[in-house]
Amino acid sequence: MTQHLQGKSALVTGGASGIGRAACLAFARHGARVIVADINVAGGEETLQFLEQAGGGGVFIRADISREDDVEAMVRQSVEAYGQLDCAFNNAGVRADGLSPITDLDIEEWDRVMASNLRGTFFCLKFQLRHMAEQGAGAIVNTASIHGLVGAGHGISAYVASKHGIVGLTRAAALEYAGSGIRVNVLCPGHTHTPLIADFLEDPQKMQQTSAQYPLGRFATPEEVAEAAVWLCSDAASFVTGQALPVDGGFLAQ
Repeated sequence: MTQHLQGKSALVTGGASGIGRAACLAFARHGARVIVADINVAGGEETLQFLEQAGGGGVFIRADISREDDVEAMVRQSVEAYGQLDCAFNNAGVRADGLSPITDLDIEEWDRVMASNLRGTFFCLKFQLRHMAEQGAGAIVNTASIHGLVGAGHGISAYVASKHGIVGLTRAAALEYAGSGIRVNVLCPGHTHTPLIADFLEDPQKMQQTSAQYPLGRFATPEEVAEAAVWLCSDAASFVTGQALPVDGGFLAQ
């Protein structure tokens, strides 16, 4: 395994499961010292066990990214753990709870999705950029979705709006901090085998119909998305910033 990130520290939010857990393991395989952050304590500690079993290690920080004080403490503790913060993968987020057209969408559901996905990403950037600007270097990757680049008329307007917001926020941050030696990019995954889409995984017919929309004929694995995040954080992507990278099996090429 190429040690793209040897000696660097990497913070992963949403590290208790799915893409976040896969990313923690991928960052470790590439030599990084990993900080696992999640609101799910049991899942986060389980990720640490997987890291240890793989011959690595890390630290876990409980954080609710929708709370500014939690995120400020998360970044501070990450820096305290390893003396610096070189990479951040802001992956935590939520999906839509049910399918409601805009005219029937409750403000509570809108606020819930925005609080985690868009406001949470903003809080992460706010404090990560402050520290990285002081040290004069850093790489940040946010997680959006294919629905951060195209719309969807399936009653998930809050989710679509939040993910489009993350793409725009990423581009703004990349432009603001390019002169500070910081690169900021965003991943736009298609459907991925994670607990977040458990309903698809439990419904063979729905999964088959949805998989057929992808030219590669399947969903992504968490590991495939995680490797893209590692690459964007590494020096191999040293001239890449402000980009929205689809990891989508060709979905957006159609």
